[in-house]
Amino acid sequence: MQLNNKKILLTGASGGIGKAVATRLSDAGAIVSLVGRKRGTLTQLLASVGTQHHLLVADINSTEGRSRVAQHCTEKQIDIVINCAGVLEFGLYEEQSQSSIEGMVMTNMLSPMLLCQQLIAPLKLRPEAAMINIGSIFGSIGHPGFTAYCASKHGLRGFSEALQRELADSAIKVGYLAPRATDTEFNSAQVIALNKALGNSMDSPELVATELIRLLESNQAQRFMGWPEKLFVKINGLLPNLVGRALIKNLGLIKQHSKLSSGE
Repeated sequence: MQLNNKKILLTGASGGIGKAVATRLSDAGAIVSLVGRKRGTLTQLLASVGTQHHLLVADINSTEGRSRVAQHCTEKQIDIVINCAGVLEFGLYEEQSQSSIEGMVMTNMLSPMLLCQQLIAPLKLRPEAAMINIGSIFGSIGHPGFTAYCASKHGLRGFSEALQRELADSAIKVGYLAPRATDTEFNSAQVIALNKALGNSMDSPELVATELIRLLESNQAQRFMGWPEKLFVKINGLLPNLVGRALIKNLGLIKQHSKLSSGE
């Protein structure tokens, strides 16, 4: 898919990955509608990428917000929708609040699902269209300390896979990108410390944006990032007990950092 002159709607545009994606899409010649909850941050981003793009302040976790996005997509004849909004809270599941769990499931999975449902009809009117959901490597590997987050991203991956197959006879391409740990403000100090202690690499938002462009330009339905993370995804699918034993060995370290996260 060629991106030049494509009209693209990007949720979560004010986040670290969102900003990088917006910049890369603009450089590729696309017209981007920047969606987020923070007008000030979106205004700054719009100034940096160019005033030929659009700004839309909307909360996709609300019915009203999703309706505003759907209306915008119809009015602007959007070709591509990229669901990039996401939240993460690190901690032991038994200690997380109900509101935290609900927030991760809503933002990371349910809201993108509901938004995609509303946008299928207008996207079917475009000669070439796509819906891309930004997931996570943790959408394929259950990791201690990130239980609710993993659940939300597992759900998003399954949804994207099923919808891609359901819409295979239409002009709409459905894609799923799974980054590994990424160096953004998305991560708390405790998550950054844990990644360092575990020896996990962190990619730049710009690299994630590059991989997203590659996914859009290819015929792939899914794209996973990072080595050895991509290998772990395959092994976990075939031999989950093997990956499980490796992760359980780090359980003490994970619990130690979760206590720092909770302020103990």
